[in-house]
Amino acid sequence: MTELNRALAGAAEKGIISAHQLRDLEVYLADRGFRFAPAAPDAAADRADAALDALAAEDSEQPRFVRGFHDILITIGIVVALIGLWGLTGPLATLPAILVLAEILVRRQRLALPSVALTLALVHWVAMTSMWLVDDHAETLRPLGFMLGYVSAFPIPLGLFYLRYRVPLALAGFIVSIALVGVVAVLLGLDKGLGIDLASGDRFMVLPLTMLVGALAVFSIAMRYDVSDPQRLTTRSDIAFWLHLAAAPALLYSLMGLVFLANGGATWWDGQASFNQAASAIVIVALFMLVGLVIDRRAFVTSGLLSLGGAIWTVLSKTNASLDSYVFIALAVVGVTVLFIGIFWQRLRRMVIDLLPETITARLHAAP
Repeated sequence: MTELNRALAGAAEKGIISAHQLRDLEVYLADRGFRFAPAAPDAAADRADAALDALAAEDSEQPRFVRGFHDILITIGIVVALIGLWGLTGPLATLPAILVLAEILVRRQRLALPSVALTLALVHWVAMTSMWLVDDHAETLRPLGFMLGYVSAFPIPLGLFYLRYRVPLALAGFIVSIALVGVVAVLLGLDKGLGIDLASGDRFMVLPLTMLVGALAVFSIAMRYDVSDPQRLTTRSDIAFWLHLAAAPALLYSLMGLVFLANGGATWWDGQASFNQAASAIVIVALFMLVGLVIDRRAFVTSGLLSLGGAIWTVLSKTNASLDSYVFIALAVVGVTVLFIGIFWQRLRRMVIDLLPETITARLHAAP
């Protein structure tokens, strides 16, 4: 790191410039031939490097939905008011209230966190109303038909909400709901059109395979938004954040479904999981963490923690360790893993990025 780098890092540490601006300045100056001899390593330099890593980690994945306590205060008011209104009138008056609040707080004032709260309120309204409508026909519909009717209610309201208010979460919800409709429609077509009984033992694998295809579709769309904004300066990055948040667990548990259904449906919870299944789960979680480092999205790390704990639990239980021992060992291993990855995120990411060809890394969020 040059003296100039350290000076810029000091400015970033004091909040004069952001980590994004720091990287842009370094590239700008380097393109114009500014070079400084490396300074001798010292404690101050190490602190500057550490401060830069901390700032970069903080700034590398910041969806713009919390901008201050004003947003939090307004959001508390939204949540309390809508809960009270729902309790008094049910869905009848709640939807107009959501739309009126969205006009004031989102379209006019452009408040970030309230826009997320109102989008989630709309999702709740659609979920409850759709369940109420579809439930009237529950006796005449097969389970997959019931599910298709239920999930089909989400895309249109979310799509219209996004077109009106441009909330990234609404667009992400629209895309995810379309994927859900597609998955359920395919399963229903296989069940009704081709006569494939998904409940039979030799057809179990169809469900996780279909879910895997849908999850891969959501992930590919998320990556398109990511690579279109590698500096993460626009709302495209926020849309990608929400899509990754949905795609990561969907991908993970689709793969886990393939692992466990291959053994007759054994799970962590019934104690029937084998050592090989536990080892497979650890490999899958490790690969997800690697993907998270490459694309700089922590959703791929956090989504696998429960499965990692279950895998460690299973491995230890096969050694006849006492219950108290392997419960706390599993918790400790998961906690240490999270801390290690979180503390050294930028260093680990630089190590991984350095191993990849430039044709790939040029389209990803830059590693400082």
